[in-house]
Amino acid sequence: MTQNRLSIADPIRTNDIMRKYKLRAKKSLGQNFLTNEKVLDDIVDASGLKSDEIAIEIGPGIGALTEKLAQVAEKVFAFEIDDNLIPVLADTLQYYDNIEVINQDILKVDLDEFVKEHGLEGKTIKVVANLPYYITTPIMLNLINSDYPFQSLVLMMQKEVAQRITAKPGHREYGSLTIAVQTQMNARIDRIVGSSSFIPRPKVDSAVAVLDRLPKEQVDIEDPKFFNQVVRSAFMQKRKSLMNNLLNLLGRTDENRAKIKNVFENCDIAENARAEQVSIEQFKKMALEFAKN
Repeated sequence: MTQNRLSIADPIRTNDIMRKYKLRAKKSLGQNFLTNEKVLDDIVDASGLKSDEIAIEIGPGIGALTEKLAQVAEKVFAFEIDDNLIPVLADTLQYYDNIEVINQDILKVDLDEFVKEHGLEGKTIKVVANLPYYITTPIMLNLINSDYPFQSLVLMMQKEVAQRITAKPGHREYGSLTIAVQTQMNARIDRIVGSSSFIPRPKVDSAVAVLDRLPKEQVDIEDPKFFNQVVRSAFMQKRKSLMNNLLNLLGRTDENRAKIKNVFENCDIAENARAEQVSIEQFKKMALEFAKN
């Protein structure tokens, strides 16, 4: 590990690796290789990884972030779906004995079972990843809702998605994804990352989002399935009022309109409110009120 060599993230070495293996970033897999060492260091710092902790990485690419994680964590498990990158990673990460590259689709992995199989119970496990744009949301929600309760996720994603998951009521970005994340995690943006930090250069900027799991007592949703149904319906047509969207869910009758109006009064929601104006606590209370009826 102490050999004098350029880090994988150095643009010179990144280009050398790509030439050596005749690599072209696959648009179909959302591949953009990060070549800004300051950003990588900031991602690791944001994770707060310690020498006795485990890192799970998704989409290591050619190993730029993997290398940085291995220099800090006890062990790194890197999930890479692209078969062509497995021999590349075996080469670029050959100096590290605390990295295991796994050629699997993270969305098909039972993470709770994975933790048990690798004897990681009792260990602090953190997910740190530069996620492909095209599949950011499914991976993020899969991690949040996994049977294994990851305490923290540090995820590089499209700036627009990061703004959505950290939005507050009343903001344009606030929506069903915001609520899906914030009912379980405290989400914040650690830093913005310009497109010039990648090879090839994407058309949009990225952001590093930090998600820390909320205490159990704050995740007090009695019927998550019904709650999610109410939230999805509320945001079904964002230009329409919350009343109109909920009538689509319950049925357009005068009786249902009266019921919704009564629920709104109990939840301190204006009759002409739009979904993006309603707080998560109000959504929780609203779902409970509907469940009673």
